[in-house]
Order: sequence, then C-alpha cells, then structure tokens
Amino acid sequence: MAYEVTLIPGDGVGPELAEAARMCIEATGVQINWDVQEAGVDIMAKVGTPVPDSVIESCRRTKVALKAPITTPVGTGFRSVNVYLRQALDLYACVRPCKQYEGVRTFFSNSKVDIVIVRENTEDLYLGCEFEQGKPETAELIADIKRLNNKTIRPDSGISIKPISISGTKRIVKYAFEYARKHGRKKVTAVHKANILKYSDGLFLEVSREVAKEYSDIEFEDRIVDNMCMQLVQKPELYDVLVLPNLYGDIISDLGAGLVGGLGVAPGANIGESGAVFEATHGSAPKYKGQWKMNPTALILSGVLMLEHLGEVEAAKRLDAGVAKVIKEGKDVTYDMKPHRDDPSAVGTLEMAKAIIRAMGA
Repeated sequence: MAYEVTLIPGDGVGPELAEAARMCIEATGVQINWDVQEAGVDIMAKVGTPVPDSVIESCRRTKVALKAPITTPVGTGFRSVNVYLRQALDLYACVRPCKQYEGVRTFFSNSKVDIVIVRENTEDLYLGCEFEQGKPETAELIADIKRLNNKTIRPDSGISIKPISISGTKRIVKYAFEYARKHGRKKVTAVHKANILKYSDGLFLEVSREVAKEYSDIEFEDRIVDNMCMQLVQKPELYDVLVLPNLYGDIISDLGAGLVGGLGVAPGANIGESGAVFEATHGSAPKYKGQWKMNPTALILSGVLMLEHLGEVEAAKRLDAGVAKVIKEGKDVTYDMKPHRDDPSAVGTLEMAKAIIRAMGA
C-alpha cells in the first residue's frame, strides 16, 4: 500500500534536506506518493503569500506532511509559517524527542539523555493575540485593565494575551500520558509557573493533576519552569516525558536539543485529531543555500517519527538504527558533527544520506 504524504521542501537549505530525507525514507521500502507543495519566502515572492491555499488543502487531504525548514523573519514580515500550519490544522501536540546518540558531542557523556517534550501548540502567548504600542485599541485595553483589575500598565506598552484553557490543557496532558503508555515511558512531568501566574499556569497545573488521576500506572510530578531548566542541566536522566504550555515548551525543547548535541539532531512532530506535520526543529540557514553541506539528521529523524505515525514501526526502527550507526562511526557525517568543523573528511548532505541508506542495508 502506498501512503499519500505532503512534502513541503521549504526554503533556504530546506529543499536540500528534504531531498536527503526523502531518499532515506524511500530506502526503507515503504511506498509513498509525495504531493510536493511550496511554502515560504520563495513562493511568497511569486504569489504574495508564504502559505498558498494548496498547501493547507494538501495537508488536509493526505493528513500527513513532512516539512523542511522555512524562514521566519525576526520582528518584521509574515508570522511563522510553522505556527500558522499548527493553528490552521489544529495540530495541538508538538512532540520533540531529545535522545542522545553515541558519537554526538555533548556535555553529558556520563548520563544517557532520553526525554520527550510534549508542548501545547494552539494557545498561550503563541495564539498571536497582540496589541501594538500606541494604537487606540491598545490604550482602550490598558484603560479596561485598570478599571477591571486595578493594574497600571504603562501607556507606551505593547501587550500580548496569554490564554490557557481547561479544554486545551486537558487534551495536551492526556496526549502526554497516552504517549507515555504507548512508548513504555514511566513518568510525566507537568512544567509551569503557577507560583506567579496563578490563573493561567495555575489552571494548567490544576487540570494536569486532575488528568493524572486517570493514569495511575504512570508516575506524575510537576516542576516550576525555571527550576526545570536547572534540573535538566544538572540531572536530565531523572526525566522522561515533559508536558508544557506553548511558550515554555518552545524554550525547553531547544534546551533539550542542546543536551543531546544541538538542533541538528532534534526531530519534531505536530499532531492533531485529523492530521500531522513532521519537521526538523532548526532554521532554514539561507546563507548556506545551494552548498549541500548541512546536516540532514533532524529531518531524517522527523521522517522516523512520520513512519511510526503511519504504523510502519519496523521501517522506522531500521531508519533510526541507520542514523545511529553512521553517527557512531563518525566517518560519513557533515562538518558540524566532526570534532573540528574544518575537517576535510566531512561529507555533504546527500553523501551522509547515502551512508545512512547503506547502514540500513538497503
């Protein structure tokens, strides 16, 4: 049986990484019909939008997409395509495994890091409900807050709203516990700032505790987010599945990637009730476009997550094992995975992908 999958090559180095990942996924023997859809700055220059309607239509039709990195301008330009896709498709669960592979240089060679970060994807500050400094509606909101809450906000402020709901929290925490059960994980840790943000993060913690009562077979605990950062740096081996609101999940997932060697080895999945988008968690590195030198590992490992999602578990295991073998040998890897970045033995993007395919015995 052939699976229908949307492939979004992205921009910058995205198309190069997409080609490497596609090669490796196809080498597992799983039959996939790719529906290639353009999104990002390149297509925006042609049609005036970074996400043409055809992209969303394809994702809704296939229900599975593999997306290479897409550029998001800082401070100006369009909002993140990644965030737009998650909200448009209601991909409420962002899943980012952070697993240490032998051969990747990290600061944690004496402890095995293997955590999974489950981030709520649709609300919190990333909802994008913002009020610009100096606008009349912002002044009106500031006055309303003074009247309703007796809090004085400086008149030259920009404001972002942080909504956290019972329903949104319940489904992400349930997802974390179900993920733990399915993958043989032993513990779920809810991460929050409920000591300060009592009505948003406090609600997140309260609902997390209620949901945890339904999963007596899984250990539950909670941590304040700043303490969680320290705990992960000091003793990451104590943690298993972390479930977090949107902003904290974004930050902690990068911290987790740092524990295992960086974003170059950090895959990601965005899951909803009726669809999923799998993506590398790093950026598009436009200055390296066309050089075919970037590390494809993160997007290939995102392909592993995609194969698992499709039910092709054995194929996923073989691809993961191929990646692990190539990284451990350290021979056919890109420059960033060498002890020295100017190592002349470093290979290019496609060469590393081909080594992974050989390691699978394909």
